[in-house]
Amino acid sequence: MKTKTKNSTKNFPVVCVGGSAGGLDAYTRLLKNLPSDMGVAIVIVNHLRQVATLLHEILPKYTEMPVELITEKLDIEPNHVFIIPEKRDLHILNGEFRLKPISKPRGWPDVITVFMRSMTENWDGKLIAVIVSGYDGDGAAALCGIKEVGGITIAQKPETAGQPDMPESAIDSGCIDFVLSPEMIAHEIIRIAHAESAV
Repeated sequence: MKTKTKNSTKNFPVVCVGGSAGGLDAYTRLLKNLPSDMGVAIVIVNHLRQVATLLHEILPKYTEMPVELITEKLDIEPNHVFIIPEKRDLHILNGEFRLKPISKPRGWPDVITVFMRSMTENWDGKLIAVIVSGYDGDGAAALCGIKEVGGITIAQKPETAGQPDMPESAIDSGCIDFVLSPEMIAHEIIRIAHAESAV
């Protein structure tokens, strides 16, 4: 008899939201418009190299979902919001988060790209990649890979972003499915979640 592995139920959609400067506005506008029971995990990958993040203290005001700062081997669960800690690269393995020392300690970080690539290799469920306000172009290099595994890619509409560099780099990759305001990104995530639960 085949034993059921811990990973066998880990096939729900994961939304990776990558952002940096101006990202807080996008995260709050997004979370305010998402229901707490749609069966999707939200992972916020924010550029922070040295400064400790406060997102796990700020964002609970905007969502009924539990908001957790990621720790080593934390289970990824639906209906939760997960926050990357500072000075770490984020990976996923066997349905758990794995933290490693940041691989690019100087220059613009590439933590969003690193996490998205890990997801394409190690996650069975639907992937939704969202790039919001921020400097530079982190995440853009991983978007075509998300699409290749059947995922959906979304960029924040640049004119709604405090800092449009990151969404514009995502759009320039040629691998973006939707360009939307944070509120409309929420509606699209809800639509995808409903479609996945109906399968």
